[in-house]
Amino acid sequence: MRIIAGTWGGRRIQAPKGRDVRPTSDRVREAWMSAAGSSFPQARVLDLFAGSGALGLEALSRGAKHATFVETSSKALRALRANIESLGAADRVTVVRRDAFRYLDELESLAFDVAFADPPYERGLAARLFEVISQRPFARELWVEHRSSETLPRLPELRSRRYGDTTVSFWEPPA
Repeated sequence: MRIIAGTWGGRRIQAPKGRDVRPTSDRVREAWMSAAGSSFPQARVLDLFAGSGALGLEALSRGAKHATFVETSSKALRALRANIESLGAADRVTVVRRDAFRYLDELESLAFDVAFADPPYERGLAARLFEVISQRPFARELWVEHRSSETLPRLPELRSRRYGDTTVSFWEPPA
């Protein structure tokens, strides 16, 4: 895995080891970040189900001011912390070891500019994230990677881009 563009463009990062790990492909992440690109300058970014931190680190590389990573897996947290250290990003990040939904329960409205999530597939977590943000907006934008077959709630202006079995969906809560 590597950072696609920005200050750290081309730099390699670690992915957590294990059979249950499903890192976002460079191709999907590149398309995703290009679509979200105008959101990054000076943004406060939230990376839920952070894994290696690739999404939040990519946003930092492209000009985000600060990224908060939320993850529970000790293997993923080791890789995430190694990536933060190798990029020299420690002063621009917060790492939280916590369940993503419990973390969201405590956030103030619009605590973040952009939120990314790449939750485990086949658990309905993408749909649940969109339900949470529609009831209590924790970010100005939510971008979620999920299996293309997952049914999402019907929200006005929910947009999706499909990449084979993977889809990236985006929603902005109404102002």
